Amino acid sequence: MKLPKKVYLKELSDLQKELVKLQEWVVHTGLKVVVIFEGRDAAGKGGAIKRITESLNPRTCRVVALPKPTEKEVSQWYFQRYVAHLPSSGEMVLFDRSWYNRAGVERVMGFCTDDEYWEFLKSVPEFEDMLIRSGITLIKYWFSVSDEEQEKRFQDRINDETKNWKLSEMDLEARSRWVEYSKAKDVMFQYTDTKTSPWYVIESDIKRNARINCISHLLSKIPYEDIENKKLILPERQENSGYVRPPIDSMTYVPDVASKLAKITQSKK
Repeated sequence: MKLPKKVYLKELSDLQKELVKLQEWVVHTGLKVVVIFEGRDAAGKGGAIKRITESLNPRTCRVVALPKPTEKEVSQWYFQRYVAHLPSSGEMVLFDRSWYNRAGVERVMGFCTDDEYWEFLKSVPEFEDMLIRSGITLIKYWFSVSDEEQEKRFQDRINDETKNWKLSEMDLEARSRWVEYSKAKDVMFQYTDTKTSPWYVIESDIKRNARINCISHLLSKIPYEDIENKKLILPERQENSGYVRPPIDSMTYVPDVASKLAKITQSKK
């Protein structure tokens, strides 16, 4: 059942306040947090990430969405370019797609060899166990969307100029390989849904519900406490002892389009 908008916005606001507390705790205690977001195209990963980060300090919470690897990166150890983006003490890193590209798009589209693919599946649990032993908190989310809902969102993106960029040729090609992606996901889970690093599946046909469920779960997976911050007190403004502001016409202001629109709107009432 879809959350009413009013309830959703209230709950989202409350959860975002808790996320701020979580971030303060991460910084205060020096935690290192990695959250992985995977799922089919248009499954809602990006929207969930935006709701998580929009109230957080970007200095200590960053999103990593890597482009296609360069020729040099292709020749490196597969995990090497991801390792470079792992968090330092007091940081949270959200991967909008991750090293699991090899188990999904690379496998289905033939961008890696069979040997590279099976070596990846064998290596991932060991790699993630090393991250966890090093002190990193690792949380993995899979956003699950139905074929019908994905089709609806694809149509929305095609027909909305502001969303066209969300569809790539690769996304369109993936449409015709729904079953192959399903098979690849099943095998990926079989090898990488481990006791120490499990996958958490989020039903995402209803975006509002998926976002609330994701943030609530994320908060539950990292124990945190309120940090008693020093209360800030605004100082008195400095007294003006002769400063004269330059004349307005000496500066270049942007056109006040908003005021013109306001007047037009007012005149139509």
